[in-house]
Amino acid sequence: MAKEPLIICVCGMAGSGKSTLAKKLAEKYGFKYYSGGDALKALALERGHKSTEDGWWESKEGLSFLEKREKNPEFDRAVDQKLLEIAKHGNVVLDSWTMPWLLENGFKIWLEASPRKRAERVAKRDKTTVKEALKALRRKEEKTKAIYEKLYGFKLGEDFTPFHIILDTDNLSAEEVFQVLSLVLDKLVFGKI
Repeated sequence: MAKEPLIICVCGMAGSGKSTLAKKLAEKYGFKYYSGGDALKALALERGHKSTEDGWWESKEGLSFLEKREKNPEFDRAVDQKLLEIAKHGNVVLDSWTMPWLLENGFKIWLEASPRKRAERVAKRDKTTVKEALKALRRKEEKTKAIYEKLYGFKLGEDFTPFHIILDTDNLSAEEVFQVLSLVLDKLVFGKI
């Protein structure tokens, strides 16, 4: 294990496998797991939204909260400040759309997947049709990208400069993604192998 506290950031659009991977990496390395999306859902819950269901972000209510975020950046700023504070302690895996750009250090992973594959995964998770999932993902991502570009100036899903590795997950199972990135982290971050 590395001597200094480490940060692993996992990023990718919805349905790319980022949350699944981040949780598995945290378990493997004995790190804590934190999700920017979960923190935003907790803020939504505090404000009366029913944000505890799977697929909430793609629901009408989730998209309504997204519109509130567009008008008022306080939600995103609060979550990002919390994650930055957590990162200072190290030995964490952050599942976040902003941390790769906001953190100077850490090993940063981008999971790439086609819109079709991501919609298939989201449809299966949320028990909806691929067509509906694709429509919801497009709306959500368009608004989310606008929020982060306005707040921080980066283009989510287009600017890959902060990342150490980009992995296409279209034809890989969650276990295969985990195995590949475990090998990469063992070698490049933890100095094993």
